[in-house]
Amino acid sequence: QVQLVESGGGLVQVGGSLRLSCAASGRTFSTSNLGWFRQAPGKEREFVARIFWNDSTDYADSVKGRFTISRDNAKNTVYLQMNSLKPEDSGVYYCARGNTISTMTTSGQGTQVTVSS
Repeated sequence: QVQLVESGGGLVQVGGSLRLSCAASGRTFSTSNLGWFRQAPGKEREFVARIFWNDSTDYADSVKGRFTISRDNAKNTVYLQMNSLKPEDSGVYYCARGNTISTMTTSGQGTQVTVSS
């Protein structure tokens, strides 16, 4: 079973940047579709971005042009570069794995991102 461990969150001002990392265990990383979700207090978990095994990517409309997802198969790590951050980007960010947005699953504790205005 693949385990996912997120890191890189923190407190940043509006307009700032953060890069999240997700370290994965398991031998199937390079053939896995991976993604990021986030959850703000009192809200449902929402899709942020995903990267397919062939490096194609997909983003939520709310983050297009500001966030970039990437992967390093040699390090079994997926990244989320977040630029031009807004207060509404605040929340706990989770790394996920799966074939479709609705079937992706998380296994880590997430990493907290707080954007202050």
